[in-house]
This record gives sequence, structure tokens and C-alpha cells, in this order.
Amino acid sequence: MGKGGQDYGKWEAVSLKPAGETFSAWAREISECEKRYGTSRSAGLKSDEVDRIRMVHGLNELEKHEGPSIWRLILDQFNDTLVRILLAAAVISFVLAWYDGEEGGEMEITAFVEPLVIFLILIVNAIVGVWQENNAEKALEALKEIQSEHAAVIRDGKKIPNLPAKELVPGDIVELKVGDKVPADMRVVEMISSTLRLEQGSLTGESEAVNKTTKAVSEDADIQGKRCMVFAGTTVVNGNCLCLVTQTGMETEIGKVHMQIQVASQSEEDTPLKKKLNEFGEALTMIIGLVCALVWLINVKYFLSWEFVDGWPRNFKFSFEKCTYYFEIAVALAVAAIPEGLPAVITTCLSLGTRKMSQKNALVRKLPSVETLGCTTVICSDKTGTLTTNQMAVTKLVAMGSTPGNLRAFKVNGTTYSPRDGQIHDWPVGRMDANLQMIAKVSAVCNDAGIVQAEHKFLAHGMPTEAALKVLVEKMGLPEGSHVPASTNELLGCCQWWNQNDHRIATLEFDRDRKSMGVIVSSHSGTNSLLVKGAVESLLERSSKIQLLDGSVVHLDHHARDAILLALHEMSSSALRCLGFAYKEELADFETYDGSEDHPAHKLLLNPSNYSSIESDLTFVGLVGLRDPPRQEVYQAIEDCRAAGIRVMVITGDNKNTAEAICREIGVFRPNEDISAKSLTGKEFMELRDRKMHLRQSGGLLFSRAEPRHKQEIVRLLKEDGEVVAMTGDGVNDAPALKLADIGIAMGIAGTEVAKEASDMVLADDNFNTIVAAVGEGRSIYNNMKAFIRYMISSNIGEVASIFLTAALGIPEGLIPVQLLWVNLVTDGPPATALGFNPPDKDIMKKPPRRSDDSLISAWILFRYLVIGLYVGIATVGVFIIWYIHESFLGIDLSGDGHSLVTYSQLANWGQCQSWMNFTASPFTAGTQVFNFDSNPCDYFQSGKVKAMTLSLSVLVAIEMFNSLNALSEDGSLLSMPPWVNPWLLLAMSVSFGLHFLILYVPFLAQVFGIVPLSFNEWLLVLAVAFPVILIDEVLKFIGRCTSRHRGLERRRLRKSKAE
Repeated sequence: MGKGGQDYGKWEAVSLKPAGETFSAWAREISECEKRYGTSRSAGLKSDEVDRIRMVHGLNELEKHEGPSIWRLILDQFNDTLVRILLAAAVISFVLAWYDGEEGGEMEITAFVEPLVIFLILIVNAIVGVWQENNAEKALEALKEIQSEHAAVIRDGKKIPNLPAKELVPGDIVELKVGDKVPADMRVVEMISSTLRLEQGSLTGESEAVNKTTKAVSEDADIQGKRCMVFAGTTVVNGNCLCLVTQTGMETEIGKVHMQIQVASQSEEDTPLKKKLNEFGEALTMIIGLVCALVWLINVKYFLSWEFVDGWPRNFKFSFEKCTYYFEIAVALAVAAIPEGLPAVITTCLSLGTRKMSQKNALVRKLPSVETLGCTTVICSDKTGTLTTNQMAVTKLVAMGSTPGNLRAFKVNGTTYSPRDGQIHDWPVGRMDANLQMIAKVSAVCNDAGIVQAEHKFLAHGMPTEAALKVLVEKMGLPEGSHVPASTNELLGCCQWWNQNDHRIATLEFDRDRKSMGVIVSSHSGTNSLLVKGAVESLLERSSKIQLLDGSVVHLDHHARDAILLALHEMSSSALRCLGFAYKEELADFETYDGSEDHPAHKLLLNPSNYSSIESDLTFVGLVGLRDPPRQEVYQAIEDCRAAGIRVMVITGDNKNTAEAICREIGVFRPNEDISAKSLTGKEFMELRDRKMHLRQSGGLLFSRAEPRHKQEIVRLLKEDGEVVAMTGDGVNDAPALKLADIGIAMGIAGTEVAKEASDMVLADDNFNTIVAAVGEGRSIYNNMKAFIRYMISSNIGEVASIFLTAALGIPEGLIPVQLLWVNLVTDGPPATALGFNPPDKDIMKKPPRRSDDSLISAWILFRYLVIGLYVGIATVGVFIIWYIHESFLGIDLSGDGHSLVTYSQLANWGQCQSWMNFTASPFTAGTQVFNFDSNPCDYFQSGKVKAMTLSLSVLVAIEMFNSLNALSEDGSLLSMPPWVNPWLLLAMSVSFGLHFLILYVPFLAQVFGIVPLSFNEWLLVLAVAFPVILIDEVLKFIGRCTSRHRGLERRRLRKSKAE
């Protein structure tokens, strides 16, 4: 394993500095680096030294962090208030069921249904939790796959072509060639080819391949500025070189990212919803404890009595049976108060949300992040590929006019590599003049890129800038009278036509000194010419002539040169990358060159130092401006964010000017806005004294040349300030910040596996617009979750009120725990889930984001549901009492079953039945059953209460179905938001009623739940008692709307008075 660097300095064979000091290889000359590491380019390290060095630095691999054990993960799932209450209720229920069975001599399955169901809920919850957490650390494993497996190393003066990369040590000399993955952080010490380019965007955020050099740079250079260093995990796209290994394992840049991911994963916080549910659970624990204690205090007289003798209590009498009975009531109270179905319904709703989001190209990896999206206040977005297309495109073409100094400019549309995407404005279709034809020829022939179509996307092979030039050629078309042969590839037909007319016979590769690339071509006429493209200033220095519109060639004077440089300055100021085009027809040494190695001129091509002289005395023909263009839909998405109160911060590894131009174009900054205080490099930001104050500025912010640590610091400070942060990223360097953010969003197309595994959500289309759509969906899901949470909690308040009133009045138990569990889990489940399908509000993205500490239930909503809950309690207990003491109610005859009527006093004192004289109870029918009480009339209040219990349960179910209609809108009347706006809710109500009928009319299930079938009249009573819940809530909603309107007017009045 890599040892980080704690033993840095113990390597005596190589004269390292003491621990705590680092050797900045990028700022030292090559000879100094070789001396430092005790090595040489030609011979490398000696084998006997390698083992000693490895003892200090360990193997060149990333450390494996041991995650928590499976048992630790399982135990963590029970570290939740609601879960602990459920667990306690289940254990107590199980013990009481066992005790009752032991006492009574038989154990009925009904007694164990409740604890077993609760245990099952807890087990499923734990399994899901463990599975989610077990997937969380895959980012670290994905990071290891980026590492190279083998390397070509020089040791003892000999080349080892396939040494396992993990065996590399600091001081090793490694050869890199095109296509190689860099095995460690290394200093470039010798260029074998004329140029060396690496793709390191995944680590640094740069949008293009980077040229490398052997020259030392400044010691305080940022990671992008270390042009003489190559980094582990990056890829060589052009060239060949020798490098000196400077860091291995955990000391490399990718090792630092690995450590940052580990740290970030350990500091992950609960989502806003989880925090609220935990707070709710703690409040619920307190309330349950108080209510249970109150129930016991009210009923203590039934199981504990005493007499006062001489002013002191004496002769205590304690009934263990009665004590157990009221303890069971307390347990029933706990079961009633806990919304057992809530975790399942939340999971279902979030799952439905992930399906909706996947249809919008947002793939959610972690369910809670769906809800967190809804309260996002800041989106930290990468530029390349998210706000832009990550596809270079030509946006402006400048050609020569009819006279020197007279230039023509053409605007080019299109943002992708599709030749059919966009057009050239004011283009002479089919009538290209000689100057435009020459630009097309150079663009098509002096070009190594290609474009392929994969499904509906167009992908570039080779350098993005060259691919953009080929797309330009296709948009330019062919000269008048020319046609693309039928046999050619339609995609790049024009480019193929030019390549067939002018066959390439030699290539003068690009290098950083002359900043150009040239090709020698042979035309059909047999003449050779040189076509060149490159940096405009560099080509102008080597040009002596210009080609005009009609093809005539004239001297390049100061007037023409200034006009071209002015056009270049204007395009560069707009953050366009400019390329110039030139050609040369008089090739003294290459007039007869045919590509043969035997030709005398061929030797000149073998030495790149000759290329500048070959590419001299050129004829300049024009220039183009290219860029990675912004996505068309991003501007509107930024405006939507502004309207929704969400700030957008752009964090990119690209240079400042390019990033600022893009930010102005997409609306992060206004066109004429002063952004001197809003646009900083990552380094400038880290040097600020008060970084939090900078981040608190209103509007958009830009951070360019940002490194991984800058991104993490920005996310950390924003979170400390109470912001809910969504962070986008695609590279390895983004993974720690993705882990740290509240919502980590990875790119599906351009993103690395590391970024995807560290993220909460993956964008299938890499589009910023998708994030904004997902935020809107998250807000809608949160509103719907709020609706069903309110619904379920109001139902539970009703159940608590019912049990409390039962205990307070002293009447027989009307609802047993297994019935409450059935209602909470099964009957309430479908309507609660269906509320997740409520249509979103039309103005959902016009409101500011809710605060993460916003309460799920406001004081007014709590009061409303306390009123509703109190009615549920009165209705369920009331219908129980009505059956015992009334022959009819509201004109509904209830005497059809032949049951005996009792007085309220008898019902409230049923425990003293044995002492009543001449008390009898008539038999009554329920379905096909007949209940007889001849042997023990007092049993009329125990087994005889089965009909009254069924009425109570049915009223509870009916009220909760009607209450689900109330939950459609927080304050909107059912007249303005009728039930059919959510047809799923009507279907869910039908399913819940169907399930209730199932347990009523299937004998086995009726026995399990201790209920009996109801008659038609009894159902009329149930509906008559349940329906008023809608009327009560309509009145409360009306009051809520009136007070809300009044508060709104008051706020506007205060704002107006302040303004005056």
C-alpha cells in the first residue's frame, strides 16, 4: 500500500529533504531532478535501490479503506427514533401475547400477528438500508480501475517493456507513447517526438488535450500550469517521451482525490427529509410517553386501590390482570401513534419520482436525493459538457475580400458535429470563389480528424478543433459544377472530394514552437503544394502574400496585416479559439516529391527543426473562430433558476476569458454587468480573507482554473452557510466534491465511472437543463410527500384520540393493535401512495426554494389535524357507544341483529358487571354467526363487543378515505381541486375499501382481525358518521385561506411603508 508520505525523508540512497518539505519537480531543471532521485535518463535506477525505495514509499497503488462491517451497518439501521419505538412496541407486544397464552392455556395466532408484522417491517427496512450503504463506497473501487496496469521502464540501463505499474517507485524512468495511460505522477525529462499532448480533463477539468514540455515552470503553478508534469490516470493522445516518476500511490494527484473521496464520504449528512423525520420521531416519542402515562394515571383506579386509615393509605389492592390490560392499551396507543406505513410510502413515492426523472434523462442513484433536489438553493455547475456541448464548432469564418485590407465575415450556426446542424449565413451556395475554395481545401486536407454517427449522435475521432473544421467544410459545400461521388460516405462527402482532388503525400506535424501543421499534397495536375493551418499570428509572421476573393495573389502589406490582426483581436475577445489558413505553391525541394523515402527531399522531413523553413513565404487565405458552444436550451434554464430563487455558480478548469464569455452568453452574468468581483480563479478565491462573504453575493458567480480542493472548499462553505448544494461534475477531480455536496450530479456521457459512483444522480444527456427539470420534479415530489405525510399523521392522531377517549371514558377497548396495524400499513397505504401522483403546481418553479429546516407541519396545519384527529376519535368511540345504547341513530335502525341495549353508566363501568344484579344480555347475529351470553352475561362487554369494534374500525377506514380527499391540497377546496384531478387516488380508495371488505367478509380473515360482517343499515351509519370530516376540513381550509390572504396583504403593506 502507498504510505502517504509519513516516512518521507528516510530514503538514504536518494538525498531527499527532511519530512514536511516537498520537492517541486515541476519547478526544477531536469539535471536537478535526476540528482534528487538518484537516477539518469539513460540507465534508470539500479535494481538493488528499487527495493529500498519501495520500503519507504510502498507499492504504487491506492489504499484500500475498510468500510464498516455488515453487522455495524445492520445495527446502524436501528439508530433511528421511529424504528426504536417500533422495536420496543413489538417486543412488549410479543411478551404480552406470550404471557396471555401461558395464562389462558392457549396461544392464538391473532395475538402474535402484530409483533411479527412489526418485526417484518423492521427487517425489510434494515435490508434496504444496508444495501444502499453497501453501494456507497463503490467510487473508491472505480478509481482504482483508472490506474494503469503496466509500464515500460528503464532500469540498470535496460528497458523492461511490461513492468506491473504497482512496482514503480520514485526515480524510475518510464517511456510513454500514444494511447498509454500514465502510471504515476512524473516529470517529463526527454521528448522523443516533436510534440507531446495528454488528455487530462478528467483530472483538471480542461476541455482540450494539453501540450507538455520539458521546461520547468513556476513553483506556485496550479495543476493545469504544470506543463512539464504528467499525472497518473491521464492518457497520451499524441507523442512519445521519457519521464521520471516523482510520486506514486497515495502521493499522486489521483491518490489525493482518493483520500478526499474517503473524507467526504465520512462527512455525509442526513438529507433534509431524514432530519425532519428524525425530529418528528423524537417529538412523537415524547408525546407517546406523555399520553401513555396519562392513560395509566386515568385508569390506575381500576388496577390499584386502597383505603385511608387514620389519614394514611392502607389495605392496597393490586390487580395484575387489569394492570396488564391497561398496559396493552398503552402499547396499542404506541402502535396507533406510529405511522408504520410511512417508510414504505416514502420509499414508494421516491421510487415513482425516480421513474419520472429517468424519463427526463435524470437517473437517480440514491432515493433520498429526489426529495433533496426540491430544496436546492445553489447549483454549482461545470462548464464543459454541461453548460456547453463539449463539441468544438466553428462560429465565424473570415475570408479575404476583393482588395487587400478588405475582409469578409460569415457567421456559422451549429453546436454539434452533425454537418446538418446549422448553416453559414449569407453564403454563396454553389458559387464559392477561389479564396473560399482554398479555405475549404486546407480545412479538409490538412486535417487528421474524422466524424462517425453512433445512433442519433455524432462523435469526433481525433482533435475536436479538426473535427469542427471538417463539419465547416460540409456546410461550405463544393465548387460550382462539382458533385459528391455516389460511392462516398455521405457524412463527410465534401471532405472526401477535396482529399481525392489533392492527395496528401507528407505531413509536417504540429509542434509548440511554430504552432502550425502542414501537409504536402499532390493535385490531379501533378503539381505539389503545401497546405498549412495554425495560430494566426504565427502564420502571418511566415506569410508574405495574401490571396484575394478572385484567387489573385498580392503582397501582404501593413494595411492588410493590421486588418487581419484586428479581426483576430475581436474574435479572441469573444473567447473564440482562432486558426489561420495558408498555402504555398512554389516548393523548391519538393516540386517532384512523391512520398518516396529515396527522394532527396525526404531527409528534410525527418528533422522537425526544418519545418519552419519549409513553411515560409506562405500565402495567407483566411481564418476561423471556434469554440465549445453553449447548449441552446441553457439560457432559458438559467432564467428558470433565477425565477425559482436558485443561484448558479460555474466552476471550471478552463481559462478565465473563455469561461466569462460563455457565462455572459448563457445568462449567468448580464451582458454589461461588472463581473470583476464575481469572476475569480480558484487560486484567487482561496487567497480571499472572507470567502463566505464572496459566496453570499447575489446572482451568479464564476470560478475558473479551479482544482478539486477549490471545488470542495466552495461546497463546504456553502453548506456551512445553510445552502443546499447541487454539484455537477464528470472527472475524477470532481468526485470528492460530488460526495460532499447535498446532491452530486455526474455526467452520463462524458463522466468517468469514478464521478458516477460518487454521485447521487447521473444525467443521461449531460445537459444542465435536465438538472433544472429535475429540481422542479423534486419540488413536486416534496409537495406530494408533504400531502401524504400530513394525511398519515392526521390519521394517526385520530387513532390516538380514539384510544385515549376509550381509556378516559372507561368503556371497553374499541380498536385492538392488530386492527390499527392493518389500517396503518394496508388500508392507509394505497391512498397515501396515490397522493404521490398529485399533479405539480403550475407555478412550482416561480417560488423560492423552501428552506431545508422548513417544518413539515406548520402550527396551523398541526391545529387543523388535531381538530380532525379529535373528530376521528369522537366518531370511532361514538359509533361504539351508539351501538350499545341506541336502538336507532339519525333515523337508521340498528336493532335488526337483536342485540341488548345498556345504559351509558353500565358501559362506562363494565368492569363491575359481576356485581350487578339480574343483568342479562340477549343473543345477537352477525353474518352467519350467533353470539350467546347465557353462561356469562358480562362477556357481552368482551366477546360481545365484536360488532361495535367492527363499526369503530369501519368508521376509522371510511374517515381516512374521505380524509385522503382533504389531503389533495393543503389549502385548496375540493370545489377548486376536485378528486378526479388525481384519478389514482380514486382507484386507491377503491382498493382500500376492497381490502376492508375482504377482511370483513372472508371468515378466516375476520377471525384474525376480530371483526364480523356488517348489514346495510350499519354501513349507512358508518358513512353518516364518517362524511362530516370533509365538511370540517373545508371550513378549516377556508379559515386558512382567509388568514393567509390577510398575512399577504399585511406583508405587502409593510414593504410599501418601508419603501416610502
